[in-house]
Amino acid sequence: MTNFLSFSFKNRIAFNYILSSSILIAIVFIFIYGIVNYSVNQHVNNEISNELLKHLDDVTTDSNDTHLIQVDQWRAREHNSIKVNPVFVEFYDNNKQLIDKSPNLNDSHLQLFDENCNGKYINSSLNNIPLRQTQTSILNKGKVVGYLVVAMSLEDFEIVKILKEILLITFPIILIILFLIARFFAGRSIKPVSTIIETSSKITKDNLQTRIPLPNNKDELYTLSENINNLLDRIENAIEREKQFTSDASHELRTPLAVIKGTMEVLIRKSRSQEEYESKINFCISEVNRLNHMVDQLLLLARFENQKQNSKEETIYLNAIILDCLARFSEKIETKKIQIKTLFSDDYYYTSDHYLVSIIISNLISNAVKYTNDNGTIYLSLTQQKSQIVFSIKDNGIGISNENIDKIFNSFYRSDVSDHPEIKGTGLGLSIVKRLCDLLKIEITVQSVLNKGTEIRLSFPSENPK
Repeated sequence: MTNFLSFSFKNRIAFNYILSSSILIAIVFIFIYGIVNYSVNQHVNNEISNELLKHLDDVTTDSNDTHLIQVDQWRAREHNSIKVNPVFVEFYDNNKQLIDKSPNLNDSHLQLFDENCNGKYINSSLNNIPLRQTQTSILNKGKVVGYLVVAMSLEDFEIVKILKEILLITFPIILIILFLIARFFAGRSIKPVSTIIETSSKITKDNLQTRIPLPNNKDELYTLSENINNLLDRIENAIEREKQFTSDASHELRTPLAVIKGTMEVLIRKSRSQEEYESKINFCISEVNRLNHMVDQLLLLARFENQKQNSKEETIYLNAIILDCLARFSEKIETKKIQIKTLFSDDYYYTSDHYLVSIIISNLISNAVKYTNDNGTIYLSLTQQKSQIVFSIKDNGIGISNENIDKIFNSFYRSDVSDHPEIKGTGLGLSIVKRLCDLLKIEITVQSVLNKGTEIRLSFPSENPK
């Protein structure tokens, strides 16, 4: 078994093919040999039986003894007939003493077996010549008065033996030839596997662009190659996103640190008034808070990579989650004098992770408050549409341009930062929302018009109950 497993894939295919073929060929050879052997034996037995009946007609008996009344006619017929395969005949009396025999026996004799062998076909030999013979009793008024033995040479019927030898010799030769042919075609069939191995060896962390050429035939190897290429695409995209995320994260983390460092350096250059110290220190504290907030969000993103295994399934009250989030941002809402208008057509319950859904809704409300102008309005609605629960949050804030709307879910992306420097943020909020929506199978859509406002809709899966 160990030696078989050490074979190459090509040789294992060929070996398995030969194993199944050898069984089939062996069955066919055995069937052919059995048919020929049976046919030849039946032919010989019929010939011997016919000769036995024919010679019984030459035997007559009187009331006293057994006589070969037609011996002369029998000898003449045997002498004049041409036989390719000679027939040997012997007559015995009731004491098993030889009376007469065919001239072709010369000085040799056939073997007379016991009476229980009468009518049976027995293989024997005569001077090393293979024979098949049969015998029968000669009856007169129900009494055995003699025996007749008829035999036929099997030399001319050695076709069965020759056939057996031919089959035994050709069997391994055929298997060897079939193995070589199977190995050749197996090598051609698994050529894409060699290509996959060769291409895979070229793929490294610094070379993820290489792809496996797809075979011409759309078979299992085509599907395998296609799946591997798709896997490489996903890996490459994930690594690129990871590189971009790391680059953006390091840049975003350096910015508040550089600001804090610069502010501190300015403070120690010369003496400052109490108010200046307090102002700069408060500024540094705000930057530290911003830095802490960014680190928390980065840790949150990292945590969500494997959150699916740890997410809880519980019945949550969506109306209450929305109201709790509004209460959390009530101070900012009052500061900007934003009006909140809610439309909850019913009480809605949903089966999911309470904590993760709270983060999604909290980030959306936070963004809406952040990007809505003073004295603006935010509309919140929770409705049932067909078999889905739909949460909509709409503001009349600064909006998003069409060219930027596809980028808002990217990490650290912030739209029109230079136009609105007063709006602080990390660019991670919507990225977290998108990841959590994908995790919880919640569909999120965005519609926005620049300088008019943005609407974000969450469609909760229909398999969850109201």
